[in-house]
Amino acid sequence: MIRDLSKLERQKRIKEYILKDPFLSDKKLSELFSISVQTIRLDRLEMGIPEMRKRIVQVAKNTSSKDKVKSLKKEEIIGELIDIELGKNGIAILKTTKDMAFGRTGIIRSHYIFSLADSLAISIIDTEVALTGIARLSYKKPVYAGETLVAKARVARSRGNKYLVSVHVKSDQKEVFTGKLVIFSVNDKVKKEKA
Repeated sequence: MIRDLSKLERQKRIKEYILKDPFLSDKKLSELFSISVQTIRLDRLEMGIPEMRKRIVQVAKNTSSKDKVKSLKKEEIIGELIDIELGKNGIAILKTTKDMAFGRTGIIRSHYIFSLADSLAISIIDTEVALTGIARLSYKKPVYAGETLVAKARVARSRGNKYLVSVHVKSDQKEVFTGKLVIFSVNDKVKKEKA
């Protein structure tokens, strides 16, 4: 049982989990290991592993993902692009703020969540011009100001100039949004109009 591990074995496993998924929060790790959040924090500190937010920033600094994107300019991408493999998949994060939320409830407006998902979906398409044609969306639970959203997108299928992109957005390891977007590459039309 994972709870009965020695301290050294537990720390080794924590490190393995974080290497596989740098977005794991202390709370999620404490649930996985059936120990307190404070014990996880102490283990992390002893091993020199920074907190989740710092790990995410480090991953972002170590990648030049934005430079790979063909379909959007850097300033058009909503959130921080963390990783991308053109034509296949990508990851982006968005730290939500009070100005994105409704004043009375503190709940993030849905268009911010969709914008994160949509710009990530467009970013992973390996083309100069891509547009969203169809979107099937599902908001699973409210997101409150201050939460960090992690979006993962992958090309599920492609045919001709059409790409079906599946996007999942999580906050604290809980799914808050899913979407299936049909993205169209419009390069041929753009090239003809320029000629």
